[in-house]
Amino acid sequence: MSEMQIVGPKGLPITGSLFAFRKNPLEFLRQASKEYGDVVHMRFGPRHLYLISNPDYIKEILVTKQGHFHKAKGLQVAKAVVGEGILTSEGRQHLRQRRLMQPSFRQEHIRSYGETMVDYSEDMVNGWHDGEERLITKNMMELTLAIITKTMFGTNITEGVNDIGHAIEVGLKYVSRRASSFIDIPEAIPTRSKREFKEAAQTLDRAIYSIIEERRKSETSGQGDLLSMLLAARDEEDNTGMTDKQVRDEVMTIFVAGHETTANTLSWTLYLLSQHPEVEQKLWDEIDHVLNGRRVTVDDLPKLKYAENIIWETLRLYPAAWMINREVTDAVEIGGHVFQPGETLMMSQYVMHRTPEYFDQPDHFRPERFEGNLLKEIPQFAFFPFGGGPRVCIGNHFAIMEATLILVTIAQKFQLRLIPDHPPVEPEPVVTLRPKNGLHMIVKQR
Repeated sequence: MSEMQIVGPKGLPITGSLFAFRKNPLEFLRQASKEYGDVVHMRFGPRHLYLISNPDYIKEILVTKQGHFHKAKGLQVAKAVVGEGILTSEGRQHLRQRRLMQPSFRQEHIRSYGETMVDYSEDMVNGWHDGEERLITKNMMELTLAIITKTMFGTNITEGVNDIGHAIEVGLKYVSRRASSFIDIPEAIPTRSKREFKEAAQTLDRAIYSIIEERRKSETSGQGDLLSMLLAARDEEDNTGMTDKQVRDEVMTIFVAGHETTANTLSWTLYLLSQHPEVEQKLWDEIDHVLNGRRVTVDDLPKLKYAENIIWETLRLYPAAWMINREVTDAVEIGGHVFQPGETLMMSQYVMHRTPEYFDQPDHFRPERFEGNLLKEIPQFAFFPFGGGPRVCIGNHFAIMEATLILVTIAQKFQLRLIPDHPPVEPEPVVTLRPKNGLHMIVKQR
């Protein structure tokens, strides 16, 4: 399409805006949207990309005209980690996998995991001591990894859990680097990061295939964990199940998407509470009123609305998925512009969630904004922390329930503050949005 129609930052002669983007992706995108409007053209080397910041256009891309797109480079690269799972597969295969997996994420199944979430959270806080310093980002990662392992496999894989956590981290960093590079180094050329990635992938495969093999042999399919359900799942159209490879890809997808994102959300939540004692006090009042000292259960959640709104407001300010890209597969008209095959459309939750048109004082942490009918009053894609359309995150209810239960369990017993002289807290947009260099916090008994 003619570049004259859509303006954007000029960038450098060869690399375009790539280095400006890489230096600070979040601010670069926010500034571009503010300066150039709903559709911004930018060039990363030879690639042409368009930042779309209009909720109606985003809806067309993700819902009404989604057949004209497939997942862009980042998620194609992510196949190296998660294979052809529900996150990366396209077309018919994606629909089939989603059909097979949907029952595992029904409300009643998810509710049954609530007790596990609280058990593990209590185990964690029971090990905390008044006045000690903790690396909270690491604690949240370990906790959500333990929970996803238990709910996924029905087992405590304490052995090797750190190896799995480390391997996932290596994989995500590799994907992030490759996705934002406009030079594709051929697979045959060995680089250090490729070697590290290969080792990480083998660690993950070994762990997951051995669990699948053991479960198929043992035939204890009635365990109610996610793996049992995936192994038992049958396609209603042709009654076939998943191969080991498909199960592995789905397990890996849930594993990566199901602990990294929630851990980051909780870390940001605890950071935001440490900066806003008035919100923290309101949360304590609600917890004390509803629970009166006893442990939280899933049945308490409808009464813990403020706690849940804190999670929603955290997802608004620091969405775990901060950007979605789609590559055009055949010419498509969006918002009066015709986009051509090969062009990439970028939609940033981070940008949309901080747009003053939809959110009053968009940079302020105000959970109260979710108390009224906010989500009915703003366009659907002004706030979309879990994506949208047929590819909306299948685990969104699981994630909100888990984050709320963990938050309540922690806040019931502890108050957290950054250590004195903590370096400024900044978001690091890798595949997910995490606090750069972690959060070192002092835990104080309430």
